[in-house]
Amino acid sequence: MSTSQKKAICLYFQVHQPFRLRRYRFFEMGQEHYYYDDFMNESILRKIAINCYLPTNRIILDLIKKHKGRFRVTFSLTGIVIDQFRLYAPEVLASFRELAETGCVEFLAETNSHSLASLMSRERYELQVRVHREKMLEYIGYEPTSIRNTELIYSDEIGSWMAELGYKAVVTEGAKHILGWKSPNYLYCNAINPRLKVLLRNYILSDDIAFRFSSKEWSSYPLTAEKYAGWIKGLASTSELVNIFMDYETFGEHQKKETGIFDFLRHLPETIMKRTPFNFMTVSEVADNYQPVSLLHVPSPISWADEERDLTAWMGNELQTAAVNKLYSLSDRVGRSNNEQLIRDWVYLQSSDHFYYMSTKFFSDGAVHAYFNPYENPYQAFMNYMNVLSDFEIRLNALCPVDVHDEEINRLSADVKKRDQMISELQEELARLEKQMEAKTKPKAAATKTRSVATKAVTVKIAAEAKPAAPEAAAKKSTTKAGKAARKATTTKSAPKAVEVVPETAVKKSATQAGEAAPQAGEAIRKAAAKKSTTKAGKAAPKSVKTAPEAAAKKSSKKSAAAKPVAARKRSGSK
Repeated sequence: MSTSQKKAICLYFQVHQPFRLRRYRFFEMGQEHYYYDDFMNESILRKIAINCYLPTNRIILDLIKKHKGRFRVTFSLTGIVIDQFRLYAPEVLASFRELAETGCVEFLAETNSHSLASLMSRERYELQVRVHREKMLEYIGYEPTSIRNTELIYSDEIGSWMAELGYKAVVTEGAKHILGWKSPNYLYCNAINPRLKVLLRNYILSDDIAFRFSSKEWSSYPLTAEKYAGWIKGLASTSELVNIFMDYETFGEHQKKETGIFDFLRHLPETIMKRTPFNFMTVSEVADNYQPVSLLHVPSPISWADEERDLTAWMGNELQTAAVNKLYSLSDRVGRSNNEQLIRDWVYLQSSDHFYYMSTKFFSDGAVHAYFNPYENPYQAFMNYMNVLSDFEIRLNALCPVDVHDEEINRLSADVKKRDQMISELQEELARLEKQMEAKTKPKAAATKTRSVATKAVTVKIAAEAKPAAPEAAAKKSTTKAGKAARKATTTKSAPKAVEVVPETAVKKSATQAGEAAPQAGEAIRKAAAKKSTTKAGKAAPKSVKTAPEAAAKKSSKKSAAAKPVAARKRSGSK
């Protein structure tokens, strides 16, 4: 089977844990500058390492060896989780490095902090991606060629930044509101820079494993490898690839070992290989082997969070918005501080998890928001974070005092950003309206063009029928009065009903003047005029009618032989 005929299945797993904050009280501000709950962070990471990371990595390594490289997967490790592995579970870091050495595992680039920097500043976002790339090279021994953003956040603009950074592909959510009638089971490309390939998550098949696997209320419970492979096989006739993306903690943590999740993972690759035409590929392999079917237009950012697939999980209420804006208002001064400890705290405080804990979306997605959440409610999360951020600002002010000029620049920058956003929205609306107008006017323009062509054809035909005969003077360069008279005499109308005959006196006068001016030239002109005029007039009028050219030629011939005597007689006659 050729590469173009193959179907691809792409498994991608996100690996991330934040540095959770300790309970930081108001009275500690300005006094205590350590913000993290080390005991909680180590306990949670060790627990997940034992339940998920280590056993699942072993299973994947065994599957790669068993299937001789045919089983292939993709991971992303945030910079922050790499830091935690170094502190609390170095054996996990070693196991990921071992997977990288197989050549069957790809690691994606992303933000170092698992941050929302792409929504706030291109400069800050690109800096975080570069830092993450260096960290992957140092600790995993791998340089990413494809990328993902925090929580699969993506838009046309963000995608264009990724392309300019040199990445070939990105993974994001196959949200219904941006796909419309299209399917997530094909490869797309960025609408601004088509060099960036876009892989879309099949959220139904992904969530069947991530969220519904152990739900006894689910109509498809229990989920087996055979049943799941059957669903994928059913997509073969209408799909090119199937993208299964989820948190890595699904295996052994969100879905406990007792649910049978590990047995499911062990049997899934072989079942898919035997029963379906799909082959396992990494993200970059999909980008290399397939061509996009179309551009994917994503004017506003999407994500894989919650039912809305938007940004409301992190910026959906006033608490979250205030915290995010306060944090990033400090970014310029942090960059100038050159303080290693301050910059480290800045990196950890940017984790999107801190804002996720402030979400008030309890109803539709409350269970998901409760994963490893150290707070009792979102208001407690907000107060604790703002206390920490206030102390962070005190330290920053000591190193980089607030300048009135800086505040003015920040205010103006915010205004410019709002106006740029407004202009962008208006341009999108204008483009949409122009497309609508073009769609409406195109049929009218085609009809008008057809009528114009028909009218032109009729006009040409009428003009051809009514076009007067051109002057038939043979020697235009001899611009004598006799030549002009002869040309006037040869002019006739093309219509056969009326033939214009030049009066005999005009012919006589022309002949007399020709004789006086140049007998030889006049003779040549008269012969040519007589010959051509006779031919044209014969076609235009009945033979019984003697035309002006014939009369002119005959009388001019009789008078030419004795031009001087005739002239003398005329002069004497006039006296």
